[in-house]
Amino acid sequence: MNAPRTINEYLEQLRAALRGADPALVQDALYDAEEHLRAELAEQPGRDEAAMLEHVVGSYGAPDEVADIYRDQEIRIQRAIRPPPPPQRHSMLGRFFGVAADPHTYGALFYLLLALVTGIFYFTWAVTGVSLSGGLSVLIIGIPFIVLFLGSVRGLSLLEGRIVETMLGVRMPRRPPYPVQQGMPLLKRIGAMFTDGRTWTTLFYMLLMLPLGIIYFTITVTLLSVSLAFIGAPFVKAFGWNVINMDFDGFSYYGPGWFGTIALCLAGIVLLFASLHLVRGIGRLHGQIAKHLLVPSSAA
Repeated sequence: MNAPRTINEYLEQLRAALRGADPALVQDALYDAEEHLRAELAEQPGRDEAAMLEHVVGSYGAPDEVADIYRDQEIRIQRAIRPPPPPQRHSMLGRFFGVAADPHTYGALFYLLLALVTGIFYFTWAVTGVSLSGGLSVLIIGIPFIVLFLGSVRGLSLLEGRIVETMLGVRMPRRPPYPVQQGMPLLKRIGAMFTDGRTWTTLFYMLLMLPLGIIYFTITVTLLSVSLAFIGAPFVKAFGWNVINMDFDGFSYYGPGWFGTIALCLAGIVLLFASLHLVRGIGRLHGQIAKHLLVPSSAA
C-alpha cells in the first residue's frame, strides 16, 4: 500500500483496511483519524500536508495498523460490556422459559415501552423542523435555520444510537458521522450535509418512530396486561373478588370455577413467556432497522 500523501488518501486507505468490519466501527475509526490528523495539521500551519502525514503516521500508525488496532479494541470492548450469556438450554421447554434469563429481553422490553415517548418527540421535532424550514426558506434566516435543523437531526441520531446499543445490544456509532470535513469551506460542508443520504434516512427514521412506537407500546402493554390478569385469576377467586359479575335474566355469573381458573392461570404463564419471546424478537428487528437507517454503509 502506497504511503498516503493527503488526509483524504489516508482516510480512504483506512476505510479499505476496515472493509468487512461493522459500519459503526468504521465510522468511529474514520472520525478519530480525521480529527487527529487535522488537529496535527492545524498545529503546524506552515508545514506541507504530505510531510506532516509522514511524521504523524510514525506515531499514530499506518492505515492497516490502525485498522488492526480498532478491530482488536472492538473485540475487547464488546467482551467487557456484553452481559453474561444465559446458560445454554437444549430442551424445548428450557429454551421457551429461558427467555426470562436473557438480559436482552428486558432491554428490549424497556425500549418498546420507551419507544412511544421517543417516537412522539422525534416525530414532533421532525415535522416542526420541516414545516418551519419550508416556511422560512423564503426569508434570509431560512438557510441558517435549515442547517441548524439538519445538524440537530444528525445529533439526535447519535443519541438514538446510544439508546439502541444500550437497550437492544446492537453496535451503533459512538462518534459523529464521517466525514467531519473540517478543512472544507463552510458552503461545501453545508452542501455535503444536504447530499449525505444518511441525513435523509435519519429524518425518515424520526418520522417512522411515531407509528412504530405506538405499535410497540400497544403490543407490549396489551400482552403483558392480559397475561398478568390471567396469572392473577386464582388470587382474585381465592380472596372472593368477584371481578366478573354479570346478570343474565336473573342468573348471576361470577367467573369460572377453580378448574377453569387454574387453566386460565397456566394460559397466562404461557402467554407471558411467549410475549417475552415476541418482545425480544421485535427488539432485534428494530435494532436492524435503526442500524440500516442511522449508520451509513462502510462501502459507501
